[in-house]
Amino acid sequence: MARIALKVDVDTWRGTREGVPTLLRMLADAGAGASFLFSLGPDHTGRAIFRALRPGFLQKVSRTSVLSHYGWRTLLYGTLLPGPDIGRREAATLRAVRDAGFEVGVHCWDHVRWQDRLLAEGEKDPDWALREMRRATDAFADAFGMPARLHGAAGWQFDAHAARAQAELGIEYASDTRGEHAFLPVDESGTVLGPPQLPTTLPTLDELIGVGELTEANVHRHLLAFTDEEEADQVYTLHAELEGMRLAPVLARLLAGWRAQGHTLVALRDQYAALMPGDLPRHRLAQGSVEGRSGTLAVQGRAFKRA
Repeated sequence: MARIALKVDVDTWRGTREGVPTLLRMLADAGAGASFLFSLGPDHTGRAIFRALRPGFLQKVSRTSVLSHYGWRTLLYGTLLPGPDIGRREAATLRAVRDAGFEVGVHCWDHVRWQDRLLAEGEKDPDWALREMRRATDAFADAFGMPARLHGAAGWQFDAHAARAQAELGIEYASDTRGEHAFLPVDESGTVLGPPQLPTTLPTLDELIGVGELTEANVHRHLLAFTDEEEADQVYTLHAELEGMRLAPVLARLLAGWRAQGHTLVALRDQYAALMPGDLPRHRLAQGSVEGRSGTLAVQGRAFKRA
């Protein structure tokens, strides 16, 4: 059976304070490994309101009950309320994850800033991503007393500039993309841009709930159908603000279902340790779309074949 890596994106202060401890208990009880990727700077979730202009965003908001997951206070951070510094305020919570034996890594410095501005700023200044990522990796080192090895981009917003920044900052492997299997990201000439990618391979709950007949009560069965008798490694992204809070019962059903299917639930580092990075297939880093998610995001592009 497969190894399913559980990648936990922690986007907000509330998710760090409330969702992370819940997930620690649930994962420990299930005997599951996981990788927690932290937002380490200010929580400016309220500024995401500007995404309302994007095609498909309001439809997603109506499907997934954003207010019920995040709460009014979080939705005001960065606008009517100052954004709390997550890395400084929750350093003890972050270290508790590592001390419990789970992998820790970098999600971003400012979640909304990265997700909304990476591609536009990169067109004007190729060093923008490096500066933003350095702030996050410096904050990670301050919190944990060690350099970051793992990065997973906010909202799967990622490009060639960011991949090169990872290489410069010493990131060893990453999960910034959506795709089918591990790969080395390359440009059109086949030049490796950055460290190996372990892309998210399975759909997320917020992409599924509210589509057709899928609800919080039955979405787990839909997801488990993707992994039934599956032998290839998978990566599932969950969120501290969703599976660590209101959707915790859904996660409990998923964990039990995956174990019943015979799969091993691991951290990304466990999947990476089983790879031979030099032998990974090379794929172009591309921008594409994923059903159920608004906007474009980084995807595993066409395979590069040497002439």
